[in-house]
Amino acid sequence: MTNQENHLYEGMYIISATLSEESRKKAFDKILQGITEKSGEVHKVHEMGRKKLAYSINGKREGYYYLVYFSSPAAAMKNLWEEYQLHEDLIRFMTLKTEKVLEKLEFKPLKQA
Repeated sequence: MTNQENHLYEGMYIISATLSEESRKKAFDKILQGITEKSGEVHKVHEMGRKKLAYSINGKREGYYYLVYFSSPAAAMKNLWEEYQLHEDLIRFMTLKTEKVLEKLEFKPLKQA
């Protein structure tokens, strides 16, 4: 395997809930643009909406969650992570390699105690 080979990734992004809808869209578009500028391809975006965070992060208690499936060369991931660190509206992010794109998100209901 070389670093030029594209891998399939699943990225979770949490954007600040204090932004206006227009600003939030611009912030998320900046993330997608970063992927495509580095020879990546976005396959599927799941906008999960506004949710409470499990704990306060930099004084923020809520964020907008996005799950993105994309393919990208492995070498580009380091550059993407560096960009994410500088993205002031991005509260948290996580990127994992995955085997397939989920077309629909399904969650099991929590058991009642």
